[in-house]
Amino acid sequence: MSSASTPVRVAILGASGYTGAELMRLLLRHPHVRITALTGERAAGKPVAEVFPHLAPYDLPALTRIADVDWTGVDFVFCGLPHGTTQEVIAALPAHVRICDLSADFRLFDVATYAEWYGHAHKAPVLQETAVYGLAEMARDQVAGARLVANPGCYPTASLLPLLPLLRQGLIAGDDIIIDAKSGVSGAGRDAKQGSLYCEVAEGMHAYGIASHRHAPEIEQSLGWAAGRTDLRVAFTPHLIPMNRGMMATTYVRLKDGATAADLRATLEQTYAGEAFVKVLSPGVGPQTRHVTGSNLALINVFPDRIPGRAILVSVIDNLMKGASGQAVQNFNIMHGFDETLGLDVIPVFP
Repeated sequence: MSSASTPVRVAILGASGYTGAELMRLLLRHPHVRITALTGERAAGKPVAEVFPHLAPYDLPALTRIADVDWTGVDFVFCGLPHGTTQEVIAALPAHVRICDLSADFRLFDVATYAEWYGHAHKAPVLQETAVYGLAEMARDQVAGARLVANPGCYPTASLLPLLPLLRQGLIAGDDIIIDAKSGVSGAGRDAKQGSLYCEVAEGMHAYGIASHRHAPEIEQSLGWAAGRTDLRVAFTPHLIPMNRGMMATTYVRLKDGATAADLRATLEQTYAGEAFVKVLSPGVGPQTRHVTGSNLALINVFPDRIPGRAILVSVIDNLMKGASGQAVQNFNIMHGFDETLGLDVIPVFP
C-alpha cells in the first residue's frame, strides 16, 4: 500500500494516443499522482498542448522518447504502446517500476496462443508468467500484489462482466455463447488509417475481424477459467459504428436446465452489489452507450429471449474508459491500496 502523503510518480508511454490522453485527463484529477514523464516517439520534444490542445491549461511535462526517460523519477508506468511493441520495452524497465499495460502483449497466458494470433513469438515469456489479467472486479486480490497488470481489452471487458458470474454459477451453457459487439471508431486508435477515415466509417456500419478477431482468444481464456475447461469457444463478431466512443455487447446464451433469465439477473445483482462501476439496471431497461460516455461505468442487464431456454445479455461501456484508460486507473488504485474511485468519480457526459 502506498502512502497517501507521497505522490506516486507516473510515466505514460505512448501518451500521444487516445488512451494516453484519457490517462492524463484522469490522472490530473488524482490526489496521489504526479505525472513525471510522457513519451511519444514521433511527437518527442512537443508540448502536450500541441498534441492535445484540450490539455493546454494543465502543467504537464513535454513528450519525450522512451530512451530519454529518467527512470529514477518513475514509480509506475502506464504503457499505451501499440500491440507487438510492448514486451521488450516492459522487460527492460527497472525492477522497482510497477506497470499497467494497456496493449494486448501480456493478456494471453499461453505464449503459443499469443504467437498463433499475433503472428510472432512472445518476446518476454518469463515476464508473461508473472502478469495478472486485470479485469478489476474479478481479480482484485491478484491485481493488488502484481508488478505487471495486463489491462483487458475493450471487447473482452464488455463481454466478460455479465458472462463470468453466470458461467461460474453454472447457469448458462459454455458451448453456446454468441457475442455480437459494436465499438466506436476511437477503438481503432489515433493513427491515420484508411479504414478509420470519415468517409470510410460515416453513414454506415460494418463487421470486421469476422471469425478472426484477436479478442476472441482473450475472451475464451477468461470464460474457460470460469467454466473450468480449456476447450471453450465462443462465436464473437465485432462491428464498427460511426461514433467517437462507446461499446455495446449483445450476448445470446442458452440456459442450463432449470435456470431462468430471472436467475441470471439475480446472480448479476448479487455479484455486483456495492460495486462502484458495474451496475445492473432495473428489469426491462436496455443499457445505452450514451449513458456511460466519459465514465468508467459498465451498465448491464438480462432479458428473457422469446425462444424458450435462452436469454439475452446486454452490456455497455465507454471503450476508452472502462475498456481502456479508466480500468487502468482502477487497477492502479487497487495496486496501491487506494480507493478505486480516485480519479474516476466522473459523471457520464449527456447528451
